[in-house]
Amino acid sequence: MSLDKLAPAIFVLLWSTGWIVAKYASLHAGPFTFLMIRYSLSALAFVLLCSIARAKWPRDWSSVFRAVYSGIFLHGIYLASLWWAIAEGVPAGISGIIAALQPLMTAMAAPLLVGERLRPMQKVGLLLGFLGIAIAISPKLLATDTANLWQSAVPLVVNLLGMVSVTYGTLYQKRHLQTGDLRTIATLQYVGALIVTVPLAFIFEGLRFDGTQTAILSMLWSVFGLSMGAVGLLLYLIRRGQVSRAASLIYLMPPAVAIEAAIAFGEPLTLPIIIGTVIVVIGVYLTNRRAAEVVPE
Repeated sequence: MSLDKLAPAIFVLLWSTGWIVAKYASLHAGPFTFLMIRYSLSALAFVLLCSIARAKWPRDWSSVFRAVYSGIFLHGIYLASLWWAIAEGVPAGISGIIAALQPLMTAMAAPLLVGERLRPMQKVGLLLGFLGIAIAISPKLLATDTANLWQSAVPLVVNLLGMVSVTYGTLYQKRHLQTGDLRTIATLQYVGALIVTVPLAFIFEGLRFDGTQTAILSMLWSVFGLSMGAVGLLLYLIRRGQVSRAASLIYLMPPAVAIEAAIAFGEPLTLPIIIGTVIVVIGVYLTNRRAAEVVPE
């Protein structure tokens, strides 16, 4: 089987492991510290890649600013919110389901920001998506006593805010970064991510990283499997015109994360999670079945 046919499925599989790595990393490092190191190494790796490939860097400061600015939201605020939420107790499987909000929010914001009109079936898809997520997270909230409800709700809210951030970043990139070499843009976006994570790591975590084998392996996978491997595959898909195929497979992300979390951490695949996941997948499909591209965060 050719790489063209396998690449979209490999991309989805690689990207789904990000939630599993976040859970492992939370046991050995502060989420902001881990992301700070990951972004630094990823930026250096991309600089090396750009040098070898002789990629063209932006020639004006406005293009540099747009790339850095988009990285603040696409990587910095988004993953900082997501990883902190997981470190604070949000199950990786539920966080993966919440991630399905990104394409739903993008479709919902598109009429306001880029003038696109939602079809009736897309509106149904939006309602189904939010309904599915509500079903999936409801047991966690209902099982929490009143005294600890706020403590349980805050990480979920932060996780949701991360989806708002990546939605804005995605729309900004589509509007302002239509030209330029994607490899150099990706490098500058990691600089934007560092603007967010460096102060958070120093202020709140004191650069906590225990240096154990698990922590190091998680870091290596984050840099080379996710930041380099998944993003590299996306660049390949864009160049080969296969992005629509990845867009169709992105609907498998929530169930993939839920299954991986069940295997890795024993997170239960409860009936609400299964039903919620199915409803979310249907909702995302109805909302984005004509999608032509997918951008990983």
